[in-house]
Amino acid sequence: MHVLFVAGARPNFMKVAPVLAAAVARGAVTTLVHTGQHYDAAMSGVFFDELGLRAPDHFLAAGSGSHAGQTAGVMTAFEPLLAAVRPDVVVVVGDVNSTLACALVTAKSGIPLAHVEAGLRSRDWSMPEEVNRVVADRVSDLLFATSPDAAGNLRQEGYRPDQVHLVGNVMVDTLLANIERARARPVLSRLGLRAGGYGLVTLHRPSNVDDPDVLSGLLEALGKVAERCPLVFPLHPRTRARVEGRLPAGVATLPPAGYLDFLALQAGARVVLTDSGGVQEETTVLGVPCLTLRDNTEREVTVTEGTNQVIGTDPERIVAVAAEVLAYPPRPRRPALWDGRAGERIAEILLAGDYGGRGRRPTDIAARAVAPAGVAPAAVAPAGAAPRGATAQGG
Repeated sequence: MHVLFVAGARPNFMKVAPVLAAAVARGAVTTLVHTGQHYDAAMSGVFFDELGLRAPDHFLAAGSGSHAGQTAGVMTAFEPLLAAVRPDVVVVVGDVNSTLACALVTAKSGIPLAHVEAGLRSRDWSMPEEVNRVVADRVSDLLFATSPDAAGNLRQEGYRPDQVHLVGNVMVDTLLANIERARARPVLSRLGLRAGGYGLVTLHRPSNVDDPDVLSGLLEALGKVAERCPLVFPLHPRTRARVEGRLPAGVATLPPAGYLDFLALQAGARVVLTDSGGVQEETTVLGVPCLTLRDNTEREVTVTEGTNQVIGTDPERIVAVAAEVLAYPPRPRRPALWDGRAGERIAEILLAGDYGGRGRRPTDIAARAVAPAGVAPAAVAPAGAAPRGATAQGG
């Protein structure tokens, strides 16, 4: 069995690593393609080094650009490579432009396609990631969901039961495999921080950092939160240009952190304020309070079964909720199947070679009925729950 894995941006590397390792351990032939969507040392190279990922077999050098330009660049570079390699299945992860681009090329090639982290829905079409993840799901043969709500979204949208697999969260696999290494790093002492004595901030979404009024309100709120708890703010490159010279007292900036250092910063934080989807998941596993500075989340399970609250961007609300959480932190919780074995479950299903008869379209898509309010979607069985020898799948 030959499996081709696609990674292109910072979050992808953590998601690919456990599935790639599990496939190799089971004797699969593997090809790793780095699209180059994130390409510098801080946003890309350090993750390969720290996660023990082998050097990519192919580097597409997509670089930055507009959404259309970047997506088109990845597609035109990936198409001839896929034609030459001809794997048995292609695996894309997450929701970045590289995910969408390689999913579309694969779908038109006739090669089976698997999407890891399928079914997440914010229902906010102003988010480029929402477009990417919905389209990637639509053209995929295998859909690997992180949580019951994600699997339920897919079932409500009409995907066949044999396509949907509830496997857990590969980001959690990577976190649990590396947390002790992260805690042992000297990043806190180097920065003069002590565990529980600071808050952590990340902002990068265009809706937050590109709108001057929204950004001004967020910076005002951060300044007031910092009066109660000093904040550290690793600056994403797109954010740095917009906040330099505008940060209030009590908010210290850092360059982009590598995976292990950022994990250590999260683990030691008293509270995290973020607009990142991945950080919502990681803080839940670490038991750290998370305040999501957005009006919605595609990771609802981090709210219902984790430490996350979605609080929007109103400055007064941010300050009020932060004060409450600092005084009364939530009880740590972790969703089921977030146990460090999602990559193993995915690899087992991939290497079984059953891709659902190659039919990508959901059943009766034109005529399907959406479940009435209050009616739960059909249950999806966790992978691994099937009898030995049977493929674990939604049912």
